[in-house]
Amino acid sequence: MKIQSARFEISAPDLASCPESALREFALIGRSNVGKSSLINLLTGKRDLAKVSVTPGKTRLINFFLVNEAWHLVDLPGYGFAKTTKEQRADFNVAVADYLEERPNLVRVLVLIDSRLPPQRIDLEFINWLASCAVPFALVFTKADKQPAVVAANIAQFQKRLEDEGIAVPEIFTSSAETHKGRFEILDFIEQHLDEPLRFPDDEEEDAADGEADRPAETEPEQW
Repeated sequence: MKIQSARFEISAPDLASCPESALREFALIGRSNVGKSSLINLLTGKRDLAKVSVTPGKTRLINFFLVNEAWHLVDLPGYGFAKTTKEQRADFNVAVADYLEERPNLVRVLVLIDSRLPPQRIDLEFINWLASCAVPFALVFTKADKQPAVVAANIAQFQKRLEDEGIAVPEIFTSSAETHKGRFEILDFIEQHLDEPLRFPDDEEEDAADGEADRPAETEPEQW
């Protein structure tokens, strides 16, 4: 896929504020400081499209980036450390959960994992939750430009942990903002899924069925 344009479009505090659109969406999420902004900039080829922060947990809103005027990259608040109040943190987790469970435009979630670390419980718990909600996802192991043997071992351990927990291993990518590793593979993956039907395709059929159910039943003429 060739990226011809990419721009920030809107931030939304909750599901109700997300843009009304039929465009497909690919959401990025991960622990704080895993490299979401760097990956957005890498994929779009724009160095400063998403602001890279040294402060973990800085993303508080659901941020939409319009790519090629045809689809959205969606930057979701990270799960994990966030310097905010308990009440604000609760609100922000509810907004993310609502988006992931109920947004019909969502095609895939790209879950970002720090490739330098062995499997972390918080990542595994989040993926377990995604799988339990039947949310389709892929894994992107970030910061994979150094210590290839360590990265390979950590990915293998992660796969084993998923299998042990009965979670089907999804498509896996490795990426590096430094070397541009993984850019074309992830963009190809997105392109392959751009024509997928929107989630909850039965909604319209159910509405139509409800309409039929509301109509008075046609009766056979009485026989004399």
